[in-house]
Amino acid sequence: MLGVASFTFGLLTAVAAQIPKLDPSKQRVSQANTYVYAANGRTVLSILRGSQARIIVPSEDISPWMKHAIVAAEDKRFYEHRGIDLRGMARALWADVSNRGVVQGGSTITQQFVKNAYLTSQKSVGRKLFEAALAWQLEQRWKKDQILTAYLNTVYFGNGAYGVDQASRIYFHHSAKTMKPAEAALLAGIPEDPSLWDPVAHPKTAKARRDFILRQLYEQRYITLSQYGDGKHWPMPDPTDVTLPSTQGVAAPYFANYVKDQLVRQFGPRRTFGGGLRVKTTLDVDLQQAARDAIKSVLPSSESGPTATIVVLDAKKNPGAVLAMVGGANYHKSQFNLATQGERQPGSSFKPFVLATALKENISPQTILTSQKQVTINADGRLWEVNNYEGEALGPIDLSQATAYSDNSVFSQLTAIVGPRAVRDTAKELGISTKLNGYFAIGLGAEPATPLDMARAYTAFADGGNRIDGSMFGNAPRVVQCLTDANDKCKEENRPVAHEVLTESQAETVDQLLQGVVRYGTGRAAAIPGWQVAGKTGTTENYGDAWFVGYTPQLVAAVWVGYPDKLIPMTTEYHGHPVAGGTFPALIWKAFMQKAIELKHLTPEGFTPPPSEYAAPVYVVNRGGLLMRDNGTCKNAYQLAFYGGVGPKHVATCKPNEVEVPDVVGWKLSNAKTRLRAQPLSATLIYRPARAGERLGIVVNQFPRQGTASAYDKITLVLPKSLHGAIPKVVGLQVPRAQAKLARLKLDVKVVGSSGGKVVKQSLRPGTAASPGLRLTLSVKP
Repeated sequence: MLGVASFTFGLLTAVAAQIPKLDPSKQRVSQANTYVYAANGRTVLSILRGSQARIIVPSEDISPWMKHAIVAAEDKRFYEHRGIDLRGMARALWADVSNRGVVQGGSTITQQFVKNAYLTSQKSVGRKLFEAALAWQLEQRWKKDQILTAYLNTVYFGNGAYGVDQASRIYFHHSAKTMKPAEAALLAGIPEDPSLWDPVAHPKTAKARRDFILRQLYEQRYITLSQYGDGKHWPMPDPTDVTLPSTQGVAAPYFANYVKDQLVRQFGPRRTFGGGLRVKTTLDVDLQQAARDAIKSVLPSSESGPTATIVVLDAKKNPGAVLAMVGGANYHKSQFNLATQGERQPGSSFKPFVLATALKENISPQTILTSQKQVTINADGRLWEVNNYEGEALGPIDLSQATAYSDNSVFSQLTAIVGPRAVRDTAKELGISTKLNGYFAIGLGAEPATPLDMARAYTAFADGGNRIDGSMFGNAPRVVQCLTDANDKCKEENRPVAHEVLTESQAETVDQLLQGVVRYGTGRAAAIPGWQVAGKTGTTENYGDAWFVGYTPQLVAAVWVGYPDKLIPMTTEYHGHPVAGGTFPALIWKAFMQKAIELKHLTPEGFTPPPSEYAAPVYVVNRGGLLMRDNGTCKNAYQLAFYGGVGPKHVATCKPNEVEVPDVVGWKLSNAKTRLRAQPLSATLIYRPARAGERLGIVVNQFPRQGTASAYDKITLVLPKSLHGAIPKVVGLQVPRAQAKLARLKLDVKVVGSSGGKVVKQSLRPGTAASPGLRLTLSVKP
């Protein structure tokens, strides 16, 4: 017991000794600036200033709305616990155990302050225990308002905003003392995930979170209903007016800002801004200048015209390294990075992911599908009409020709065959980080992506089917080469780590197909004499976005052209003609690549041709998202060419004269029967006892609920049946007559108003199930 007591006393004393170091005003002395360098180790891209990037303010200089909002968003029980929320920790521990890893924080504001001010963002059980001990000791010595003020002075609010006053000045251009409820709610929502809730990169999601926190403030009676309504309509910060505190160099400001975001996610704001890091990035200053020059040489200079962005990755020498990034036309006017934050529809440049998905299913490019002016696809029971570009119809063509000519009708069929969710999964595996829905239009590029994601995904094609991650930062683009010492020697290297998504032969097949796009297809403007070039154009509906993503065996570059602020059709911007992927984007790509070849003294290299493999036809059908063999009775079966004649393992269980079973739960019985007859199917009815007050005549269940059946099969519908009768309509009746009509049901009838008038409203709608003692209120007027 004496030993345990001595150990406990020593531990508490050691922990308590750390508390003075937590004071933000005392930490500034030991901070050192972080320097971000280009790949040459000399060019300074950014200086992340620790003390200068944060303004320490006292409690009275922070708006009360901000304090209420951060408590509502981060720690509702802040004023009740003593630094440790046992309920929150238990919830987090259960999540960690269930997922066999540290996945959930469960930290209080006090613990988060301790982490921001003293520790790193490393996730471990030991870190949580030490946080908890230090937080508990801190609560014994500091008042709640002192802790909350210190937390707000150290928390990171995204976009270089380190501390609440700096954040208020960056986003709203005034001090934290004068913040409005809506502004406070916006800031309070950011610390949980500064990237996800970034009001510059994701204004819609940031607004939704702001409105949620405003709702929390209203429900906790910090603001009135009027303030809640006004707050929801309060304007969001204009991304073009958001200014950053970091010192950005002129070489690659958008790239430097993206590097800063990666550092904050990995090391936390304290080490990033005040830890004295020396960060050597992957940026090649010569290629960066060549990228800017390529845009200027092709795109007409006009303040009112479209702009362009370009991202360049290394596919060979330093796999996956981001060598250049032009994120906008003028960094001083707008810090919104079009290369990393501009989520736009990639159009047909997304089609290679459909090809990759088909290859993973062993489907050969020798597969022939019919190109039509318009094709109708059964998209999970809904009819999806797809039109070909300018109404072209090429007839039966193989996948190689369909890729070169970017045939929408063929790729919509191929998407339906392999399944849109499988296409989504392939794109995610290759490196697309934006949210993708598994809708059928995904195969035609209807789901958003960023230029950086597209370039990274195409790099996997050029790199033998491998997505390249970093050893330090995981599944993220490689923009950091290493952390160096004062002599420019690497201390921690962010090595390339390959994750196989496609086999080498599958990637080589994609390379071969995409070369056809440049040789004789829609991307001919990107051709470089004497060089093998692979790529894909992309043009969205109404010419709102134009893309060209292409590569040689050495370099990959993604080019996007469009209007940065709005989706504006570019119908005349290309010398009086529409801007398609094969116009400005392809020309910018070619201009850059030719200059890069000259600067880096590159010599022509060829893509490795895929092995020649035998293919044979197999009839297949997509069932529930899985590709299966036709059992001879399937509708909409396709004949595809499979390598070695080896099709899907599973055989579909299609029924003769098969039809889809519609879901009619919640429908009126008459409407449900009509819907089933249209398939054609028939209905058989069964009943279950109705609950008191439940609507009658409404389908509450069906068997089967979904799937398929043969035509004219019976679908069992379940309906509620009242054991005590149904509530009648008594609106419009005199009270005595209404009461007499209801008497047989033995209800608890309450009359509100004059007992001698007419019923104008009844609390239970007619046709609902009655039950003895069920309360029914009648509103009566004379």
